[in-house]
Amino acid sequence: MKLSFKPSPLVDRGRDQPIQRYSRHYAPPSSGSGEPATTAKLPRVVQQRSTWLGAMGLALLGGLIWAVAELGYQPPLVEAQATQAVGQEPLSPWQSASFPVEEFLAYTSAFGYRDHPFGGRSFHYGLDIAAPMGSYIRAWWSGQVVEVTDDTACGTSVVIESSGWLHIYCHLQGYVVIETDGDRWLVDHDGGIKVRQGDTVESGQRIGRIGMTGRTTGPHLHWGMKYQGTWVDPAVVVKAMLE
Repeated sequence: MKLSFKPSPLVDRGRDQPIQRYSRHYAPPSSGSGEPATTAKLPRVVQQRSTWLGAMGLALLGGLIWAVAELGYQPPLVEAQATQAVGQEPLSPWQSASFPVEEFLAYTSAFGYRDHPFGGRSFHYGLDIAAPMGSYIRAWWSGQVVEVTDDTACGTSVVIESSGWLHIYCHLQGYVVIETDGDRWLVDHDGGIKVRQGDTVESGQRIGRIGMTGRTTGPHLHWGMKYQGTWVDPAVVVKAMLE
């Protein structure tokens, strides 16, 4: 799925090829509207849930018809099993998602307007999650690494695309290495982390460690999320994962 979000290309260090700088998300969107989008519905997940429930209902109905036909001499047992299956709580479509921080301590700055720690008042496009320095950071969802960078206010960062979702991880430890063939790697030797731009990662895979790179006042993960180009409050996603 192509994203509607089209950031301005920037020139990479030491190369003439433009790169897409998704992680420059501290500045307001260039949509022309003065107000950022502070909330977004989660249509893909809702649609998946509806489709899944519809398919499950049809499967249960077909299974029940087959069971009654094949095991006609045991209708009470078949009926009881079918009733139990229908009454079970369906699996959450968010079940495959992973909370992004090991050794969680606290949420330190929410999504929305705030007094910026470096002065002034501005919109905070993400959720700050505090954890001890060096704690591991995990990919929220499986997807493709579309950017690794270390030269923005985001510090050493990773951006992952999962269908219409972008999830952004800032202030990691380590640095970016650009090889002669153009491959870009986020490298954190002490943490045993090597993430290549373009690689696929799995949900829950370790992709970095809590650090203080970029513009920050303490060790934490800045976790940003977009769905089809619209900023989403990560706290809404965490809430959906817990329901």
